[in-house]
Amino acid sequence: MYDLVVKGGTVVDPSQGLHAPRDVALEMGKVVAVEEDIDPTHAREVVKADGLLVTPGLVDIHVHVYWGVSHYGVEPDLGCLAKGVTTAVDAGSAGADTFPGLRRYVIKVASTRLYAFLNISSMGMITDVVGELNDLRFADPALAVRVARAKEDVIVGIKVRLDRDRVGDNGPIKPLRLARQAADKLNLPIMIHIGRMDAPLAEILSYLREGDLVTHTYHGHEGGILDDRGKLIGEARQARERGVLFDVGHGAGSFAFRVAQRALDQGFTPGTISSDLHVYNINGPVFDLATTMSKFMHLGLSLDEVVDLCTWSPARAVGIPESIGTLKPSAEGDVALFRLEEGEFEFVDCEGETVLGERRLVAVNVIRGGEIYSRG
Repeated sequence: MYDLVVKGGTVVDPSQGLHAPRDVALEMGKVVAVEEDIDPTHAREVVKADGLLVTPGLVDIHVHVYWGVSHYGVEPDLGCLAKGVTTAVDAGSAGADTFPGLRRYVIKVASTRLYAFLNISSMGMITDVVGELNDLRFADPALAVRVARAKEDVIVGIKVRLDRDRVGDNGPIKPLRLARQAADKLNLPIMIHIGRMDAPLAEILSYLREGDLVTHTYHGHEGGILDDRGKLIGEARQARERGVLFDVGHGAGSFAFRVAQRALDQGFTPGTISSDLHVYNINGPVFDLATTMSKFMHLGLSLDEVVDLCTWSPARAVGIPESIGTLKPSAEGDVALFRLEEGEFEFVDCEGETVLGERRLVAVNVIRGGEIYSRG
């Protein structure tokens, strides 16, 4: 007898190359079967998925969920889990001095499965009044290493924001080198936040290695992945060829349709799709990860591609267990149900450009660890 069966939907699971009508059975919080027809009488509970897409629970590797401490923070279960994201990674809201609170009061109590990039600044992202790296005394690699090693079950890498508002007169290279020191000692990747920087992106990318991540790939500011003629800079392609991953990180000011379309036209697709969900964009233009996925379908990526870039690929990118981001037997019982709506839908980027898309994904139901999530 199964604990729960999701019945009648179309399973889209890129980890198995699967896009077909299938039923999914869960038992003891794990996936135990994905089959063409599972007898509903063999389940204690049945979730009807007729007409819906059934995917692994989404994985969003760039969110900010340190509610009440970081000025960016949103509540993870309402912003992530309720929208189909069963696993999320807080991208640097906390540093070495503030991380214990994030772990105790957010990560350990949320229903959303949470991991974190540790900010190289020990204060983390507390305020927008003063950049966290305006004073490099906050960037202590040895302290970051000690905290990360003590919390290695949830810390997946080191985060550093390199735009001029965060680093001040220090410039981006010194903070990047300090983050590199910490990451190398931990054998973990760096996630770098790019934007308006006082150093060429080409120079920044030279410090990155296989497995490191660049977030805000398609921002519309100067010094991005495109040159003044709209051509992809060679250093970005070279970085990707040596294993650097380029993440979307939509955010409130870091995604432009014009940049994304030109990059995609030149074959520069993202390695992962993330929302950079926070308090300043949860009511638009981001809303949720499914909306960002829908924007990339409008830009030409297939449904299977966007699901992969929000499940299996990001889970592998940050080294979380292989039981996440998939519906393979023995995987975590994380399942998301979506309605793929067709019509005419407005999508807005961070520059205020509005496009009309023909399809959008809308979260209908979500199961986390074999349990149906309810806001109540």
